[in-house]
Amino acid sequence: MTAQHPVALWSEDLLGVEGRVLAVVRAPAPVLSAPSADVDPTAAEVVQLAADLVETMRVSPGCVGLAAPQVGVAGRVFCVDVSAHPKVRTHHGTFVLCNAEIVSATRNEKAREGCMSVPDLTGDVRRASRLVVRGLLPGTGEEVEVTTDAFEARALQHEIDHCAGRLFLDRVAGADAVHARSTYL
Repeated sequence: MTAQHPVALWSEDLLGVEGRVLAVVRAPAPVLSAPSADVDPTAAEVVQLAADLVETMRVSPGCVGLAAPQVGVAGRVFCVDVSAHPKVRTHHGTFVLCNAEIVSATRNEKAREGCMSVPDLTGDVRRASRLVVRGLLPGTGEEVEVTTDAFEARALQHEIDHCAGRLFLDRVAGADAVHARSTYL
């Protein structure tokens, strides 16, 4: 039996907080285009924000990640859970990282992305398909590294971009790489 990755040990239940569903802001909200500040992962308001991000992600159909700027908070915090997505290869379940940074990135591939803050569009974005990210866990402040690939790597880069004040639209190669989002009834 292999040991569970430290990032998977994070849980809002363990922190004793209940997440609230927050409103998601849409482009061109200024918080989405400004770099966010580092946070203290042990601060009570950051722990609450972590739980709120997870709860908001869980109630949003198709959402696999959500960053603090998307709920109007200019802090470097985001959650990810790609485990139920059909394109997933590697995943670490539901987790939250604070002050995350990319340590290494290789094998760029182009794929379609969407975003809750840009609900009417998708875009073809080139991103690394193998990734190592370092961040801090909310509550404990423990530093962890996540090594991943494929869809989870894409999701992590997307959320790190949000914390840096970038949308996926800032990464498309041109207007022909932006598409109207398909809706299914």
